Amino acid sequence: MRLVLPKGGLADYTSPSQRARVATEAWAESNLYCPACPSPRLALSAAGTPTIDFTCPRCESSFQLKSRSAPFASKIVDAAYKKMREAILEDRTPNLFALHYQPASWEVHNLFLVPHFAFPLAAIEKRKPLGPQARRAGWIGCNILLTQIPSDARIPIILDGSPQRASVVRERYRRLIPLADLKVERRGWTLDVLNVVRSIGRADFSLDDVYAFERDLSRLHPDNRHIRDKIRQQLQILRDMGLLDFLGRGSYRLT
Repeated sequence: MRLVLPKGGLADYTSPSQRARVATEAWAESNLYCPACPSPRLALSAAGTPTIDFTCPRCESSFQLKSRSAPFASKIVDAAYKKMREAILEDRTPNLFALHYQPASWEVHNLFLVPHFAFPLAAIEKRKPLGPQARRAGWIGCNILLTQIPSDARIPIILDGSPQRASVVRERYRRLIPLADLKVERRGWTLDVLNVVRSIGRADFSLDDVYAFERDLSRLHPDNRHIRDKIRQQLQILRDMGLLDFLGRGSYRLT
């Protein structure tokens, strides 16, 4: 995997953002592979295809590419808030590649993947409507809150300039596939509880440690009046997925 962004054809573009978009898309077309199957390449979508930048020619998985010259910190600016919520609820979100390149060296420095089934509604933040002077006055966009997506579902492909092995990336993706079989509402709960477990910061934790986040989970799921029951249910699902072990007497361990 080459890390240097291609420069061919960039003289036709004057906008730095356009140059970056063309270069990162060309790099992705030449270097990215499908994490969901053995395909060694992805196909660039036709110009103007909304939200989908690449498709796997083998399994037809779809991908969106977001790139920027600064590291991704806590959020990613995304499209319309309403459409993103609808895409999650209808299970239509593409897989997301988030690419960070170094503007000085014109090299890819970090790249991670969020699988299409790993976006809880809690990760979608509504932005303020555009002002009356804007071309699309009143339009409401959204941010993807990375802090609300479990670290398990932010799969590194390039980390600090070092490409990760494709076999490792595909294995991490494979471990999360059972999430795709869950109904969207249950999946959101599972992702939110997994995010809570990760935020505890220890491999070994107790049921009481998770109960300490009861108020946070209640805020994310205001229609549910049985938060503790839901927590126990989701811990069982995570256990069945192989993401944690039940040690007995209300104790767990992350695998």
